[in-house]
Amino acid sequence: MKKLFLVRHAKSDWENPHLKDIERPLNERGYANANSMSYQRVIKPDLIISSPAVRAFTTALLFARNLNHNANTIILKQELYESTVNDYVSVFSEIDNKYDTVMLFGHNPTISDLVGQLTQSSHILMPTCCIAGINFDVKNWKEIKIGNLFLFDHPKK
Repeated sequence: MKKLFLVRHAKSDWENPHLKDIERPLNERGYANANSMSYQRVIKPDLIISSPAVRAFTTALLFARNLNHNANTIILKQELYESTVNDYVSVFSEIDNKYDTVMLFGHNPTISDLVGQLTQSSHILMPTCCIAGINFDVKNWKEIKIGNLFLFDHPKK
């Protein structure tokens, strides 16, 4: 059994118009939401993968800290920034099968589309700092097609 937790980055700060999109940090609400959403969890990820965007990586760092996961082991994947569902699928298809529980931090609209595709659910919208947990009855990450959505939570829920 493989478990994939897809997390949309927390709320970002738009105040500095000179920053490139990839450089935008979290705003105050983003930090608070990432902390509260991760403190509520009893998730023990074997692996955390994140987009290199500052807002996604910072969200991943906060979750790692609060879930007692070594933040130095977070893997950054460029393929998760300004990407497609197929890019995300490619990333988790390459995960070593020794990892059973993986958290992946990314961006909309792709992450919402991915959750919809993996659960055959229409109209999935992942608000900022939303977590979707999906179980897959497979032993190999390359075999992932359709799974069971067992968790869907966000700060305003």
